[in-house]
Amino acid sequence: MKHTWTYANIGGSTRVIIRSGKDIQYLAELDEKLWTVLACPVSGLEIPDESLALIDNNHDAKIHIADVIATAQWLCNTLQNPDILLTGKDSLPLEAIKDEAILAVATPLAEGGVVSLAAVKAAIAGVSIEAQAVPEAPYAADVIAAYKACQEAYSQYFHTTKLQSLGLATLPADAAVPGLSEEQFAEMGKKIADYEAGKAAAEAANAAALAAAQAQYKPLEKLLLLSRDFCTLLRNFVSFQDFYAKRSKALLGRGDDKDSPWAIFQAGTLVIDQRACNLCLRVNDMAKHNAQAPDSGMYLIYCQCTLHATGEKMQIVAAMTIGDIRNLKVGKNALFYDRQGRDWEAEVVKIIDNPISIGQAFWSPYRKLGEWVSGLINKSAAEKEKKSFADMTTKLQNAPETTTNKAAQPAPFDIAKFAGIFAAIGMAIGYIGAFFTSLATGVKDLAQTAWWALPVAIISLLLVISGPSMILAWMKLRKRNLAPLLNANGWAVNADAMVSVLFGNTLTDQAQFPIVKLNDPFAKKGLSKGSKWSIAIAAIVLGIAIAIITMYLLGIRLVWCTC
Repeated sequence: MKHTWTYANIGGSTRVIIRSGKDIQYLAELDEKLWTVLACPVSGLEIPDESLALIDNNHDAKIHIADVIATAQWLCNTLQNPDILLTGKDSLPLEAIKDEAILAVATPLAEGGVVSLAAVKAAIAGVSIEAQAVPEAPYAADVIAAYKACQEAYSQYFHTTKLQSLGLATLPADAAVPGLSEEQFAEMGKKIADYEAGKAAAEAANAAALAAAQAQYKPLEKLLLLSRDFCTLLRNFVSFQDFYAKRSKALLGRGDDKDSPWAIFQAGTLVIDQRACNLCLRVNDMAKHNAQAPDSGMYLIYCQCTLHATGEKMQIVAAMTIGDIRNLKVGKNALFYDRQGRDWEAEVVKIIDNPISIGQAFWSPYRKLGEWVSGLINKSAAEKEKKSFADMTTKLQNAPETTTNKAAQPAPFDIAKFAGIFAAIGMAIGYIGAFFTSLATGVKDLAQTAWWALPVAIISLLLVISGPSMILAWMKLRKRNLAPLLNANGWAVNADAMVSVLFGNTLTDQAQFPIVKLNDPFAKKGLSKGSKWSIAIAAIVLGIAIAIITMYLLGIRLVWCTC
């Protein structure tokens, strides 16, 4: 009779949920096409490397489905009931161990009928052997080091000297001359070589003897390590239970009230711009990551992190899923907390821009327009300043010399020089007149138009500007997928790992302040009520004018179309 599996729809895919020891016992029956992950690396994950190495049976630095199944079968054969693996503890009651050989080793180490990983590691560290003696060095350590440093040069000297005696070579003038004969040099080298060979053999023999003495504890150590970590791997390999269980305790497969765990690929939390990004991954290969990351559809922040205490460096990528992006720029400093609670100095080195929300997409065209206009203004101002300075410098350099007794004479008025200015003023007046003419025509037409036409026109104008950006954002938000980020780190993800808007909101925490009214003595002085009302009325009038002109132009096209 085949095993009955439990399924759940999470992250855009139907997945198998590991809920019992029976699920672990019958993993070999689960069709590999139903596994969320086909392979993952043995490093860079939030599971100790020593546990992952025990699961990697063929030592290829990858964990495959076959490795997971083989490990599950070994655990089920070693334990009385595989349900105990769901607890994720590094200690076991003696009655839970079925393998007699392992039980015999565990019994002397148990306290209160329970054997712990700490007790086993202490026993391994306390193993002693009758070590084989290491041969005594023929020379002092500094002498041996000096011999190795000059060995090649002296050997070349003796060889060239022989060739010179035969007339086949000439000894360079700057050749290093040994202070001993060739025979003495060779004898010295033999003694050193024999000593190092004997030392290596003794150390190898001692290491083998120590490993043999410690070997009795290794199966027990393996059992306790995997009792702690194997089920965690399953919840991130067979499915992404730990990733999606952040807001759904039912996916955990256990009935306790513990906080939901993080996925093994979540490296920590990036705190930046009053937000905490919890979906942070280590980056193993920046070039490979940058090639695949845009397919995720997420707004990504790449950071170079430095652990101040040790100087250790690490690259991470963080997904920003809520909030605004106007203050997020390359070069911005932040703080990264790893899963051990250590704080790293973080600097933004790259940003992949994708929509965060529909609201952010609505304002995106205006933000980009503002940045473009600001850039043009700054560029124009800089060019004009540069030109003005250059003209002033040229005039000062070319100014004719005058005596101090001769007063400067005012230049006669030349109307030709101001003809362009007068023309520009006239053109501006013409444009202003044309605008008010169009406005008057629009008002006249508006009087004959239904009351609802004006708000429709305003809404239509906003949709024309922001609509494409919002539609594109909606399409991308529906397709946000974690899989490309994991694949770039060496994973083989077998199913989509979608990050919906609702779930994405749980992956980033935003600062929340109470609603208070406090006086800021250093705040900018606000406008008076009269000024605020004037600006508001002017903005409304301008908006209505633009809408009227737009309706007028659209009305002309409509009349033309009906003819």
